[in-house]
Amino acid sequence: MNNKGFTDTISDIETTPNNNVELSEKPLKTKQKKFNRVDINVLKSKLQESESRQFKKNLIILSSLIFLLAVLGIYLSL
Repeated sequence: MNNKGFTDTISDIETTPNNNVELSEKPLKTKQKKFNRVDINVLKSKLQESESRQFKKNLIILSSLIFLLAVLGIYLSL
């Protein structure tokens, strides 16, 4: 019976010599993160566009409800 387990593969792992310690202590990623700048005017214009769409939608819903209420009031008064 021939069992191959984790202990058999441990002997295959190679270790780095002690003289390369300073190389292994360097960080893996040497690039600095570069953040993209966002123009505040672009953000304001996008916000204003979305708010104007919401305002138009709310205005249409409100005016239709007032119209339906007026029609219902006229119908019930007759």
